[in-house]
Amino acid sequence: MSKLREVNLEQGMPYVADAVKRLTFEVHHSKSMGCTVLKIIHGYGSSGKGGKIRIAARERLDFLQKKNEIRGYIIGEKFSIFDATTLKAFQSCPELRKDRDLERSNNGVTFILL
Repeated sequence: MSKLREVNLEQGMPYVADAVKRLTFEVHHSKSMGCTVLKIIHGYGSSGKGGKIRIAARERLDFLQKKNEIRGYIIGEKFSIFDATTLKAFQSCPELRKDRDLERSNNGVTFILL
């Protein structure tokens, strides 16, 4: 079983509230599957809508972190070998080293540490 899962929250062009509900479900589902990292694709607002799913998803992740339901998260813009949180995540999920978004400053993704 892989310790890394990837979920596209933009798939099907959902409303923001529906994307946040799916995010919460996927966090709990991934934890129950034994995953240590969940990569979410939420986009960044390139269509001119301002990245509403990205903003709402990261707000929800702040809430989940405060409730200790997740260990934390790495925003795509900081997913780098020079980031201490990323280096720590490599220890629990070595597959992250091979992720295509490493060193790309992709603000359309977030890595959730479960």
